[in-house]
Amino acid sequence: MKKKIIIIGSAWPLRGGGIATFNERLAREFMQGGHEVIIYSFSLQYPSFLFPGKSQYGNEAKPTDLTIRSVINSINPFNWVRSGNKIRRENADLVVVRYWLPFMGPCLGTILRIIRRNRRTTIVCIADNVIPHEKRAGDTAFTRFFVQPVDAFITMSEKVLNDLKQFTQKPAIATVHPLYDNFGAPITKAAARKILDLPTDKNIILFFGFIRQYKGLDLLLKALAILKEKQLAPTLLIAGEFYENEQQYQQLIDQLNIRDLLILRTDFIPDNEVRNYLCAADFVIQPYRHATQSGITPLSYHFEKPMLVTNVGALPAMVPHEQVGIVTEPHPEAIANGIQQLYKLGEDHFLFHLRNEKKKYNWQGLTDSIWQLVEKSKV
Repeated sequence: MKKKIIIIGSAWPLRGGGIATFNERLAREFMQGGHEVIIYSFSLQYPSFLFPGKSQYGNEAKPTDLTIRSVINSINPFNWVRSGNKIRRENADLVVVRYWLPFMGPCLGTILRIIRRNRRTTIVCIADNVIPHEKRAGDTAFTRFFVQPVDAFITMSEKVLNDLKQFTQKPAIATVHPLYDNFGAPITKAAARKILDLPTDKNIILFFGFIRQYKGLDLLLKALAILKEKQLAPTLLIAGEFYENEQQYQQLIDQLNIRDLLILRTDFIPDNEVRNYLCAADFVIQPYRHATQSGITPLSYHFEKPMLVTNVGALPAMVPHEQVGIVTEPHPEAIANGIQQLYKLGEDHFLFHLRNEKKKYNWQGLTDSIWQLVEKSKV
């Protein structure tokens, strides 16, 4: 039966750090099921002083197949009331709301309370994080305010599911993060390196995504220095924008004397270039200090790239050790040993397991879980 669905969260023209891409792909999955979908996004997502990157907006063309309404202002309470009433009058069967940062709690919590007044709409939250990576005053209060009007929750790791239990006992399930399969089919390593003007005769590992302290790039740089001492170091391609002080990394690079081993592409990577970076690498390295889940893992699955991940959060559960990658402790020595192990085993060793494991990371599984929660919330 055709349903009317509203997704509340980042979408074009916002970049969203993967959240916008996820929301748009989820909308298309619902649409393939015959449903009407509208995305309510932000006219202002963050005030500029809270945004760590260079720009909140991407350069991609507007999607022609999606209905996106950029109306929510995250810092204007009068706008929250207007936006809430606008969405309430849509009389949607289902609202799917993204929650990734307590800062959004007052805005989204207010909007959801207003939507509930229509006594029709079921509200399901996809919670990327409940307890944030970088803690701030007010986090707990903002999250408690947000969860109250939500009917049910989906998380993409057991860690976030357990964190959620500190705030609510409403229906909740953990499911896998689907593949980012909207960046095109894989291309050969040689073709990708030619497009990016990368050397074809070197071993290249990839650190991909926004650069933040919890993602452990400094640990990877120190691991690279250890490998250099052993004359075993590959080239490290760093592709992603700095979301914190760049200078501390530049100083560390010089202290470690590893600049000759680095290729820095530290501007924002637009969607149409994502495929090239993943396909150009031998392996993808995720040296996180702590994590819930990572969108880089399903991206690596899609492009069939073996991974190194650290033993934090949900990462080990998503990367079976010595099958689709290597799991290490989050320390430079362990990461260095893990990179050596990747090259010792070789890319071909992982391909069968990658192709088999990736089958479970599908979007229908996510939408099925959402409908399951809708039914649970009615009981």
